[in-house]
Amino acid sequence: MSSREGRRWQAYGRGALVALCVVAAALNDMSFEGRHLAAVMTAALVCGTALLVPRLRWPVAPLLVTVATAWWGWPLLPLLAVALFDLAMDRRARIAVGCAVAALGANLLSYRATSLWTAQSYASTLLLPVLAVLVGLWRGGRRRLIQALAADVEHLRVESQLREEAARIAERSRIAAEMHDVLAHRLSLIALHTGVLATKGDTLPAPVVERLGLLRTASVEALTDLRDVLGVLRDPDATPAGAALAPVMRDVGELADEARAAGQHVELTTDGLPEQAPTTHRLAVHRIVQEALTNARKHADGAPVTVRIDYRPPATLVEITNPAGTPRTDTVGSGYGLVGLRERVTTLGGHLNAGPAGAGAWRVAARIPHPLGIEQDGTPT
Repeated sequence: MSSREGRRWQAYGRGALVALCVVAAALNDMSFEGRHLAAVMTAALVCGTALLVPRLRWPVAPLLVTVATAWWGWPLLPLLAVALFDLAMDRRARIAVGCAVAALGANLLSYRATSLWTAQSYASTLLLPVLAVLVGLWRGGRRRLIQALAADVEHLRVESQLREEAARIAERSRIAAEMHDVLAHRLSLIALHTGVLATKGDTLPAPVVERLGLLRTASVEALTDLRDVLGVLRDPDATPAGAALAPVMRDVGELADEARAAGQHVELTTDGLPEQAPTTHRLAVHRIVQEALTNARKHADGAPVTVRIDYRPPATLVEITNPAGTPRTDTVGSGYGLVGLRERVTTLGGHLNAGPAGAGAWRVAARIPHPLGIEQDGTPT
């Protein structure tokens, strides 16, 4: 049931309760020979209307019900209980107590036929207002607790969304920086080789020399544009450009060796050669294995880790599994590493799955399809 439907049913229940109290006032007055039935019914209807109209619940309704109960006594006591319940639920317990004391005290000097202070009714006279105030305090506290919990849940939901978005943005910036370094390196090689060939222009045909000059100029301009567009995405606190190439130049086997040197049991199986996959795939595989090994150390310390990689077309495949282990308490992480990895893999047109694999094990698997026009050695056709 939605919150709107709940409020609607609550309003229906409140209306039925007030109507029942109005009918009870008429019946109670009739039990006392109904001498003032019209006056009691009028007072009950006015008080019931004030209790049902939201704008009149404070302070008109408590004042009317208190005065009516002080004069007519027992027939209007249930409506007084409703008013006291509302006051207590809205954190007006002192006012509720004051209204109860005023109504019960003034009733000693009012209409005697329906007085609250008779031998048959004085116990109910004291019990009903006290019970109404106590229930109102409990109900108000519960309502405020639920509202606070709902606000906390909404705050956590928004915070989680912001953290996930920040992780995605950080991963995109990392990809842009890596692509900047990779493409800058390759464009620099193109410019270098064309420049070397251009120096031997005396042994080459004039059209070839002209094309080499154009190629060198285009590669230099492309390198400049690349630095202008992607260079601004680099974190100013990041490592130098040479170090940013580390994920490309290093093999995944080095990650496994480092993990073994740290005491982690890693079994690495590789099918195909890294050169058979595009550079972006190798970067993604490096990041996935790095994150999976780090998570395994944090959450399954001492458990063996199995890494399987397949670079062969038509898709780059990577799978990391580990059984249950002992979680470590000396490490703290953001918890959004997998969010960034999923963003990277999705950007490359693949998909990444991470979750339990049965018996307490954990599995991270990704499949990244090769672009069309890639040969077996990973170079464009």
